Formats: sequence, structure tokens, C-alpha cells
Amino acid sequence: MPVQVVVGAQWGDEAKGKVVDYLARSADIVARYAGGNNAGHTICVGDQVFKFHTVPCGILREHITPVIADGVVLDIRSLIGEMNTLESQGIDTTRLRIGKAAHLNLPYHLLMDEMEETRRGAAKLGTTKRGIGPTYADKAARVGLRFGDLLEPSRFRARLQRALDYKNVLLGHVYQASPLHLDAILDEYLLYGERLKPLAVHAPNLLSEARQAGKTILMEGAQGTLLDLDYGTYPYVTSSHPIAAGACLGTGLGPRHLDEIWGVAKAYSTRVGEGPFPSELTDERGDYIRERGKEYGTTTGRARRCGWLDLVALRYSAQVNSFTALAITLLDVLSGLDELFVCVAYRCHGEQVSVFDPDAFVLTECEAVYERLPGWKEEIDHCRRREDLPVNAQNYLQFIESFVDAPIRLISLGPEREQTIFS
Repeated sequence: MPVQVVVGAQWGDEAKGKVVDYLARSADIVARYAGGNNAGHTICVGDQVFKFHTVPCGILREHITPVIADGVVLDIRSLIGEMNTLESQGIDTTRLRIGKAAHLNLPYHLLMDEMEETRRGAAKLGTTKRGIGPTYADKAARVGLRFGDLLEPSRFRARLQRALDYKNVLLGHVYQASPLHLDAILDEYLLYGERLKPLAVHAPNLLSEARQAGKTILMEGAQGTLLDLDYGTYPYVTSSHPIAAGACLGTGLGPRHLDEIWGVAKAYSTRVGEGPFPSELTDERGDYIRERGKEYGTTTGRARRCGWLDLVALRYSAQVNSFTALAITLLDVLSGLDELFVCVAYRCHGEQVSVFDPDAFVLTECEAVYERLPGWKEEIDHCRRREDLPVNAQNYLQFIESFVDAPIRLISLGPEREQTIFS
């Protein structure tokens, strides 16, 4: 049985959640492999809307074991709140499993993230101020606290005290902030640990044993390829690895065990926060896409920047991830436009280039070179076969496949589960 990875192919917010939910029909385990509660998935099931930030959205399928693997950073407060909300919506969260090696996003991480972003002023990165970067920084510096620490009160107390001895000096002298108190954090977090202890697992062992038993594992990423710490538009990136290789890093499954790698891309492009965006639209067409696509963040509510589909960037994403299939989402948003534009190259300093350079300082100097394609007027959210789509919509998809050199196997035409074409 396959191990499948679902990867964001753009700057995140590609509606990966719906794709994961759809593919999870035939999965046994859905594992979240990276990121924190700075990302979100929205899933519509009938008249219910579910919003996810850390919990794998596969939990909506009753046969699924959802796993938060070790590459994720955990804001325990946020996780508990999310679980409570899901339970109020009738979802059983006792099926959730949490890797003991997942790092904890603690109160000082949030404070430092917010204060550092404020300190940057005009040079801000556009972070969500959820403390994700400082948590991953502590992980790399080998001073982070992990979920397994929280389950051992005496160890957690000792490690938290050492962390606060340093963090309070930093908060006071650099940011002029009040110190955080050990006992206040302990009183709150040890209660969280008691509640979550039955869910703790050694994630690599659980996943490896499931694979050997012939179970299907679906690995769910957060953010998108162009926000990868190494291969995204640095420094305007996240602090983890959303790419397919990150699934191995975050779960402990080796790369030879990955059978399918799904790249999820919108039929257009969006970006949140700062950073270069060559195909961005700042006119009424961008507004049209934003409003039809409801392009506002699940986690932050921020309006997303919208633009034409950047095929140069998408081809780069396919190269980095070795996609076996593409899922194109929100194709229905483009209905009603007389013509569409797709970015097929960049013009940089008078020279036309067709290769994506993720260096943000280089990309800022590039402007998009477009190919014009005819649009379609018909609403398409009712279509259930590719051949039912308007001819111009079919041609648009074929152009994407040809340029990126990856087959489109899933097309999403709306938020509902049935508004999907799958092959």
C-alpha cells in the first residue's frame, strides 16, 4: 500500500486540506509532518466548516488515525483549544497521536517573535507572530523543549528553568519586556501534559510498523514549497521544510518509502505577507480573484495577495519535489474572465529567463512575461468529469500539464467534497 505525500506547490494556502481530506478516503493514517499553528486548513463537510491549525485534517474520516509527527512544533494551548472545538463539532480526538520528539512552542517564543517582527520595522518578514521561527531556532540550537519533556514533570521543570534563565535576560535587556515566571507556566502546561499523555507515541516506530503492515499512510504538509527554509524565497520563508523531503525529516520514514508525491496548486497564485511576487495583480482583476476565492487566511484572517498563475515557479516546485501528480484547486474562481494570463518567463535587467531563482533579492527585480489564454464564462462547480469542463478550461489545464510536465489527477471546483474531479 502506498505512502503518499501532499505538498503545497506555491506559497501555501493552496487548499491542501481539501485534497488531503479527499485522498484520505483510502488511507489508514494521516500524518502532519512539519510546521506549526501558523498554517491552517479549512474543510467543508455538508453544512459544517472545520478549521485546522495543528491537528491533521484526516481526523474527519472516522477510520483514520491522525498523527502529529516529530517535525511539527506544538503550541499546546492552541492544540488544546483546537481539540476542544473539534469535540464540540462531534469529532473524536482520542484517535489523535502525538510524537514525543515534537518541539514545544512556549510563551517566550511567541513574545520574541512578535517583538522581533516589530523591531524590524519596514524590513519585516510578514511572520504570523505565532512563535514558529524562535521555536525552530531553539530546536536547531539544541535548547528546545519537546513534548516528551512535558510528560515528565521533574524533567520539564528543570529544562524550563534553564530556558527561562536565558530567555528572561534576553526579553528584559533586548526587548524591555517583563520576565516570565516558572511556576505560572508549570501550573498551566503540566495540566496540558496530563491530558495529552495518553496520545503520546514514538512516531517513527508507529509509522514504520503501519507501513510494514500494509497500511496506507498519507503525509500532510503545511505552507508551500516556495516558503521552504532552504528552497523558498529566502528570507521571506517559513522555518521548516514544507517540501516532499520534509516528510521524511518530519516523520522518520525513509525516502525509498515514498510512493506518490502530490503537488497542490491553485489555478492562480496567492501569497501572504512580505516577499517578491512577480505575477501579482494589484488591479480589479486581483480583487475579483480575491473575493471569488475568499482569499483570506484560515489562521490569521489576513487578505492574500493574488495574481496570475506562475508556471515558472510551479515547474521549479515540480523539480524540487519530483511530483507524481498535480492537484489544481479553485479552478472555478477563474470563471467569468474573458482572458487569462499565465507567467511563462521573467524579464530581469533586460534579459528574459525561464528558470526560477528563489533568491528573494533576485526575484524582486524580475517582472512576469505572460502568455494569454482565452477564458470561459460558464460556472463550472457542477462539473464532475474533466470532459464536462468548458473547452477553454480544459485547454488551460492541458497548458499547465505540458509546461510543468506533471499529470493533473485532481481538480477542485469548490469547497465541498463532491465538487471534485478525480482520475
